[in-house]
Amino acid sequence: EVCRANNIEFIGPDVETIRRVGDKAQARDAAKAAGIPVVEGSAGPVEDDDEALQVARKVGYPVLIKAVSGGGGRGMRISNNDISLMHNLASARSEAEAAFGDSSIYIEKYLADPRHIEFQILADRQGNVVHLGDRDCSVQRRHQKVVEESPSPGITPDLRRKMGNAASKLGKSVGYHGAGTVEFLVQGRKFYFIEVNARIQVEHCVTELVTGIDLIQEQIRIAAGETLNRKQSDVKVKGHAIEVRVNAEDPDRDFTPSPGLITRYEAPGGPGVRLDSHAQGGYRIPPHYDSMIGKLLVRADTREAAISRMQRALDEYRIEGVKTTIPLLRRIMRDGDFARGDYSTKFLDALLSG
Repeated sequence: EVCRANNIEFIGPDVETIRRVGDKAQARDAAKAAGIPVVEGSAGPVEDDDEALQVARKVGYPVLIKAVSGGGGRGMRISNNDISLMHNLASARSEAEAAFGDSSIYIEKYLADPRHIEFQILADRQGNVVHLGDRDCSVQRRHQKVVEESPSPGITPDLRRKMGNAASKLGKSVGYHGAGTVEFLVQGRKFYFIEVNARIQVEHCVTELVTGIDLIQEQIRIAAGETLNRKQSDVKVKGHAIEVRVNAEDPDRDFTPSPGLITRYEAPGGPGVRLDSHAQGGYRIPPHYDSMIGKLLVRADTREAAISRMQRALDEYRIEGVKTTIPLLRRIMRDGDFARGDYSTKFLDALLSG
């Protein structure tokens, strides 16, 4: 709004679209209107605890409390019965208010063992929309993504086609322009819309590596009023890419943040390896911000080769002076279930408890 008032072109969707898809309840309504399946839940924000209780009993426990303006797992709580629902409502609202300035929450059915699959879209001001394939973000902790890969090893070509079409259809129906991500949960052969991220995401680089498309450049072109220079048939996914998020956290102490001075820093490199990071030896990690200090990505012709390349890159990555998630990421890359592509959003919890 400030940019518009000062005749500055904002690189991203317009404010009306951001409001519409940023409000998760409105985004669900838009998906339903476009004929895209959504997880059963409240029609919009629940007004009070009584309404929340009615919705939870109607859809059946377990249920998920979600912040209407939420993201990154903030304001999310799983409830298995009436008692836990009543307890979690207050804390979810409080966290949502602190994080987003909006305490509104809604309720949806909690899927027990889904995959989290998202589709990158690009849309211009002329109404053209394309999707750039999928990313599997199922390896996550407290709804925070830890590993992302493309293409997903867990969905069929037919399901991928249907989900990609749904993502593009939703983007077109809401008048989206710019780069965005449409996120889904997949349970068996069914998929459900969950939200739209109206911005570039941390994991956009995964898509860049398998499509060869510079998403930041495309955002700027679209904001300048240019038409997309490719059709859906022009988008080709080649090879396999994996990204891991390196955080300054201690996995052995429930991921406690580990700010402090980096006394040693040795970055991996070589063919097919990309590292996006501001960190270096002598850098002091402050306690005030997100704990992510780097995104390590690899690309190879096959998933098996990509995993092997990531294992080597993680083994070369040395950070001392602070605790990091690198040891956990090495463990994930050597896990048998991960190697087989047999994982869901429950994967990391099972790995850590084992």
